[in-house]
Amino acid sequence: MAMAMAKLVCLLLLAILGISMVAAQVMANDTQYHLDSGRYGPGSLKSYQCPSECTRRCSKTQYHKPCMFFCQKCCTKCLCVPPGFYGNKSVCPCYNNWKTKRGGPKCP
Repeated sequence: MAMAMAKLVCLLLLAILGISMVAAQVMANDTQYHLDSGRYGPGSLKSYQCPSECTRRCSKTQYHKPCMFFCQKCCTKCLCVPPGFYGNKSVCPCYNNWKTKRGGPKCP
């Protein structure tokens, strides 16, 4: 009886592990699709869209004015603003790779 119960518990744990792996893969695919869709990426914006996209990007920082200044400068040059409030710069290579004279990131 105990052996049958142990086998059942192992089988349930394996099933849960398999389901969680499939769910994680599906979520990763959804995220990748969302980031790679035409909404983001090089040249995905028109210059008139930069102020609203930068307002979104800079909305949660305590340094709103400098963030807006540099974001709009970067957006005008790259025609791209990464998704989210921070990070995700790999979606916009121009935005990501533009550096200051000291080698730090120029775009927020």
